[in-house]
Amino acid sequence: MIILALDVYEKDKALKIAEDVKEYISMIKVNWPLIIGSGLDIIGELKKRTRLKIIADLKLADIPNTNRLIAKKVYGAGADYIIVHSFVGKDSVLAVKELGEIIMIVEMSHPGALEFINPLTDKFIEMANEIQPFGVIAPGTRPERIKYIRERLNEEIRILTPGIGAQGGKASEAIKAGADYIIVGRSIYSSENPREAARRIYEEVKGWSSE
Repeated sequence: MIILALDVYEKDKALKIAEDVKEYISMIKVNWPLIIGSGLDIIGELKKRTRLKIIADLKLADIPNTNRLIAKKVYGAGADYIIVHSFVGKDSVLAVKELGEIIMIVEMSHPGALEFINPLTDKFIEMANEIQPFGVIAPGTRPERIKYIRERLNEEIRILTPGIGAQGGKASEAIKAGADYIIVGRSIYSSENPREAARRIYEEVKGWSSE
């Protein structure tokens, strides 16, 4: 149930952390810092070293043709999922889904999301129920919103929750509210012992998911 958000620049550091913690995580999420710092090939290298699925957190938010051009390269590099913004509309989201599995953003975890993204949550949930992505992003920092989204989202669509750990979200609360996966970054990769940090979170999650 744990997704590692591997938001570092250095290729060697990323690969070492991923190999150290792979037995405690389900997937790896790569974002722009790692792709810019290490190149797009890091997706395939992580996949080869860990045998885990890779989420490309690009938050694509462009016109359909541009989204499609980017997605083609990223899926080609080995990504299993691409995260896309919902606010650009169904045509831009579907342009990515035509090429592979997607994860749609319905809410974000940072305070600024309350200004423009989160007021449109209901419309984004409605779009997700129609498009049927692999999953949606919901804020691990606000468990009550996870519960709200879970109650309105088709049950086969997974909920992935960032903001666990450094941003203040608690794994147990997110899972209890309905999250299928928790996304953890700095609490693991910035730790002096990433493997031990991942193990502790794994034990916490395992206890809650078995109830």
